[in-house]
Amino acid sequence: MAELPTTAVEIAAAVRSGQVTAVEVLDAHLAAIDAREGEINAFNLVLADEARAAAAAVDARIAAGDDPGPLAGVPLALKDNLCTRGVPTTCSSRILEGWRPPYDATVVQRVAAAGAVAVGKTNLDEFAMGSSTENSAFGPTRNPRDTARVPGGSSGGSAAAVAAGFAPISLGSDTGGSIRQPAALCGVVGVKPTYGLVSRYGLVAFASSLDQIGPFSTTVADSALLLEAVAGHDPLDSTSIDQAAPSLLDVLDRGVEGLRIGLVTELMGEGIAPDVAARVRQAAAALEAAGATVGEVSVPATSYGLSAYYLIAPAEASSNLARYDGVRYGLRVDAPTTAEMNAATRTAGFGDEVKRRIMLGTYALSAGYYDAYYGKALKVRTLIMRDFEAAYEHFDLLLSPTSPTTAFRFGEKVDDPLSMYLNDICTIPTNLAGHPAMSVPFGAGADGMPVGVQLMAPALGEATMFRAAASLEAAAPSLEEAFA
Repeated sequence: MAELPTTAVEIAAAVRSGQVTAVEVLDAHLAAIDAREGEINAFNLVLADEARAAAAAVDARIAAGDDPGPLAGVPLALKDNLCTRGVPTTCSSRILEGWRPPYDATVVQRVAAAGAVAVGKTNLDEFAMGSSTENSAFGPTRNPRDTARVPGGSSGGSAAAVAAGFAPISLGSDTGGSIRQPAALCGVVGVKPTYGLVSRYGLVAFASSLDQIGPFSTTVADSALLLEAVAGHDPLDSTSIDQAAPSLLDVLDRGVEGLRIGLVTELMGEGIAPDVAARVRQAAAALEAAGATVGEVSVPATSYGLSAYYLIAPAEASSNLARYDGVRYGLRVDAPTTAEMNAATRTAGFGDEVKRRIMLGTYALSAGYYDAYYGKALKVRTLIMRDFEAAYEHFDLLLSPTSPTTAFRFGEKVDDPLSMYLNDICTIPTNLAGHPAMSVPFGAGADGMPVGVQLMAPALGEATMFRAAASLEAAAPSLEEAFA
């Protein structure tokens, strides 16, 4: 048999034209999962039987002369905080033990309608709270590039699944960097769209004003293909933007000639590893060589992003996670009274990091402290938005590192929450602003591990951002050379 295509764009084209079958493509990816999943632990659940049925249905539609859609036969991994009808959805937490959603998330419906084949539910930091996927009730996910290192988080399983070749594309969620940071650490492409561009209906909430679903892939074109499939208005999500999905694939070859790109000075200084900063400057030079005008830009309020985020996100989490009380679904630890049952269930069901953030958020919202903490954080959020607006008056896109360092080793930061939180220093500001951003692999650091470069755009600036991402991808040093 001829060699199977590897990217989502190639697979969909080959399946739709009848060159290969969806079942053949799926079998190759299930074989890759069988070979390395025990070592990587990217999945909480592999849906082999369901995937085979879905792939066979795609092939049947093609045999009948139908078009299954733009993702025809493409294997896809789903972060385990996306509701999937009848399939355990755990958020990598014990508290949702045994829960099978009675409905699909909108994005799950959309990828199925586009012909994709879901191969499994991926591991994550519990309730998406973490930067290393070490906070999972089902054990850590390992970085496929070096299994002694973390894959990043919270969408570590989704990033690792793509990096290991278990699926060419996956979906994750990004609240403070949870798509972009693991994409950078695993050497894949990761996109956080504009807030409201992709429906959050069926995404188990962490921080509702920050959460956004987005794609992982090995190529910029594959992320464009997947984002086109899942974006667009959804009346079931009150924060959904009322407009059609953006057209992205047809802008990838337009280049960056005439674009103005600003290197954010606040995100290039203290805390950024020298080898990472060097790669970002190399990326800036590559964009300049491709025809963009590159300059430095100050976005001063980004330096307060981490502080504001760790009041706003835990406050919203404190409210959202109050529903897990042992009464309606999930884990229940019996006790003599309802109040004792609630407390016992939450004590047993939530991990340490989730408890830490619930307590932080509850404190920030409590009487007498609301204005001093949560209210002040909202004012800082407004300052960040204004500073970004000012920067975008002079630049079309902004550039920074995605993560301050390459992938770190297991256990290195788990006992120091502040050190762990600093992993998101470059990604958090765009979540607070609601703007799109993406991480593009750009060579390796001094340790041979991947470095990701972050592109940021104003709200609904995805098309311009993807143009620059395609140029960066074309100029990027080869990761494979670094790992040889």
